[in-house]
Amino acid sequence: MFGLSIHAILVRLIVLFLGIPIHEWAHAWSAYQLGDDTASLQGRMTLNPMAHLDPIGSLLLLFSGFGWGKPVPVNPYRMRTNPRVGMAISAAAGPFSNFLLAMLLAIPFRMNWIAWNSGIGDFLLTAININLGLMLFNLIPLYPLDGEKVLLGLLPSRWGDGLLRLRPFGTLILAVLLFVLPRLGVDLIWMVIAPVYGLLMSLLLLF
Repeated sequence: MFGLSIHAILVRLIVLFLGIPIHEWAHAWSAYQLGDDTASLQGRMTLNPMAHLDPIGSLLLLFSGFGWGKPVPVNPYRMRTNPRVGMAISAAAGPFSNFLLAMLLAIPFRMNWIAWNSGIGDFLLTAININLGLMLFNLIPLYPLDGEKVLLGLLPSRWGDGLLRLRPFGTLILAVLLFVLPRLGVDLIWMVIAPVYGLLMSLLLLF
């Protein structure tokens, strides 16, 4: 997942120009379905990669295997639902789109259409790895990642208010983990997501 081979970089470029745009489009589309057209009015309800790529998140995806796109503007108070619930639904749509992509990429393995050790097989496995990595990384409940907004919509209001008080520190914590202490940060993040990652890979590929 964290290799820097030419093959891995090429696959990550494809995910960068496909997985992230779909991830961000899913945020915009789900918000639009709930009544918020903010992202649509700003040209973000599109699959054009140039509308969605974040420079830092893109570089991280290329060189570490996980990253993020440019945040989609969402106004939960324009949604036809509780603002926190609506925001949680829109936030969850992005990671869920990466899981759907991973499921589609796993079909050739489940149907025995390709060999595991073939060039195409290796290519698809790398793409599945990255999409699962994108999903799980973005579901970490730390602002500004999607997981914080999802958790906020699931928690009772009193607990959600407590989570909101931690929001100003989320970006700083994430920056320290990824840029100040990158080795420790990557190890900690991988420790958090590895159990779920292993389970999902087993389910997708029927290990």
